[in-house]
Amino acid sequence: METVLETRRISKTYGNRGVSYPALEDVSLSIRTGEFIGIMGPSGAGKSTLLNLLATIDQPSSGEILFEGKSLAGLKGEALSAFRRDRLGFIFQDFNLLDTLSVSENIALPLALAGRPAAIIGERVGQALASLDLQALADKRPYEISGGQKQRVAAARAIVSRPALVLADEPTGNLDSRSARELLQTLSDINASQGATLLMVTHDAFAASWCSRIVFLKDGRIFGELVRGEDRKAFFDRIIDALRTLEGGSR
Repeated sequence: METVLETRRISKTYGNRGVSYPALEDVSLSIRTGEFIGIMGPSGAGKSTLLNLLATIDQPSSGEILFEGKSLAGLKGEALSAFRRDRLGFIFQDFNLLDTLSVSENIALPLALAGRPAAIIGERVGQALASLDLQALADKRPYEISGGQKQRVAAARAIVSRPALVLADEPTGNLDSRSARELLQTLSDINASQGATLLMVTHDAFAASWCSRIVFLKDGRIFGELVRGEDRKAFFDRIIDALRTLEGGSR
């Protein structure tokens, strides 16, 4: 499989020489096409910092991030905006939908901002609605639908432009258990049927058990990883064991 994104010994330090805080240290990671990868770790482990760097919201203090073999260091201005819009998809914990727009219009937003032709927008939105079973909600506003439905709309918006990588930040954090399961099944289906490459930051072992690989962070460094390779229940048990080691063991 091809590598979509690679980090080479990236570090991120906040503050200055007098008072500084290393949020990430020497993190090297590769994400391959079609992977569903999870990032886990305790509070303060560096998960959010890593996600912000991969999303180009922030820049590493040292090291390099490569996307499809090309460094992201030189991207600025319109080129950076176009990269985020066209090559990345985002799913946020709090949905980030616009109540003034319908479900269909929310999904279409990335394509509209990119100036895609109306015919292309209509076709892509129709496909996204169908793939996430949202056709019946197409004309509703976000305030008229449930939290689980909102997150499925957010997932549809994330994939409508067919990005190379979808980044999900605690996507089940505001959902009840049934809605969380439905969303995770949706993400798994997108990964399997469309070959979408997904990276999900989560603290929840159940959510993580839907991934194909888990990378654990501790104190800003990679602590270890697990590859699924078996049924989800067995993988869940291994994740729980790894988290116990992570919380109780030394680096």
